[in-house]
Amino acid sequence: MVLALAAGPALTGCGLFGDDDQPSEDPATTYDVPNDVVADLQEALRLRQQALLEGDRRAFRATLVRGRPEFRRQQDVYFDNLQQLPLAAFSYALRPEELLRRGDDYWVVVDQTLQLAGYDEEPVRSPDRFLFRPAGRSGHYLLASVTDAEWEAENGVHGEPWDEGPIRVRTGSGVLGIFDDDSVRAADRLVRSVERGIADVSGWVPYTWSRSVVVYALSTSDYLDTIDDLPGGDPELLDGVAFPVKSRPDGDALAATRFALHPRMLDKPGLGRDRLIRHELTHVALGTRDDDVPIWLSEGLAEFVSVRPLAPEQRLIPARAVTAARDGFTDMPDDDGFNDADSAANYGLAWWACEYLAASYGEQNLWALLDELNRDGVEVGAALQDLVGLNTRQLARKAGKLLLVTFDPDALEPDPPPAPSANATPTDGATPPTPGVPGSTDPSALPPEEPVAP
Repeated sequence: MVLALAAGPALTGCGLFGDDDQPSEDPATTYDVPNDVVADLQEALRLRQQALLEGDRRAFRATLVRGRPEFRRQQDVYFDNLQQLPLAAFSYALRPEELLRRGDDYWVVVDQTLQLAGYDEEPVRSPDRFLFRPAGRSGHYLLASVTDAEWEAENGVHGEPWDEGPIRVRTGSGVLGIFDDDSVRAADRLVRSVERGIADVSGWVPYTWSRSVVVYALSTSDYLDTIDDLPGGDPELLDGVAFPVKSRPDGDALAATRFALHPRMLDKPGLGRDRLIRHELTHVALGTRDDDVPIWLSEGLAEFVSVRPLAPEQRLIPARAVTAARDGFTDMPDDDGFNDADSAANYGLAWWACEYLAASYGEQNLWALLDELNRDGVEVGAALQDLVGLNTRQLARKAGKLLLVTFDPDALEPDPPPAPSANATPTDGATPPTPGVPGSTDPSALPPEEPVAP
């Protein structure tokens, strides 16, 4: 039987557009495949791979069945898409044990390996399923389909934008932008914004990272809808999201972190979009460092970094976060409820918890907390206690009060500076942190009510 694969957002092998040549339910279908057929199918894959790598359109078309003009047009688009990508590696590997014979045709499970030069730390391997049909001469097979919708659904295979339709690639310093015909109009300004964001984030994130990123800026939200574990579960409620790209679907190694923008952000250049881009780039720069820490710390750090280049009066916050602070925060939000209906308040609290820690104990202790939580077996409560002498309930209350002092002129004065702990000392003469623009990866970061300014 076909092996079911664990899948994630790194999977890139889904067929272009789709076609109607699906596997048959015919009981004559069999997995018995002669050995020489395996070699012939491997040769067919090799010829396709070679044509794509060499940019030889004529050779590429020669690997496709005749008499299916729409399929051939779709494959022409795929050829054009790959020629725009900076390929460091590209190859196919057939799984002989998973060949499925249907009459004279063969369904073939293929592992595609693709690496974007300058953007992926290692090649990304992903599964797909092709249909090959015998040609006129013995031992020669031509590609008849790249789509098996049922198999893809069962195996959690999701296509990349270059698998699904025409793309337009635009590049900048450390930026690979994936656009389409309807979004490429926004490419120049968006790429420049990402370039600026890379420089800004690199100045605040104290870790070595590639300072490069792939960003998807398409005219529909279809790709967002394929991302696993999408915050909030609804792409229409997101302005942008960073997501991991695994080097293989059943492994843990990370090839890259990329981010995608909702189409509505294409026509919203300015401080808000720049801030959103810095937020997502912070996740890219952190890579796996924020994967297993509480969401409030991951998102709070991204908010903290994203507002650094903004003047205090430009650092806005959703009104719902201020309202929640007036009601009083009792604890830091848990992961399960972070992106629920209270997400605007959760993002505001997460951000201001980071502001409080940085202002009261020094920014180095903010990053020390992240480092500590990346050690095996360390819990957030214990790490906070060791570093700054607080538990999560105390941190939430203090962060909420500092938020109110900044945004609500009638708020109570903040607590006195905390007493030194065994491992940290409040910064002498520290001034209250300043507010920032709304959070971006969550829909509530751009609430319907007016954001609050300091």
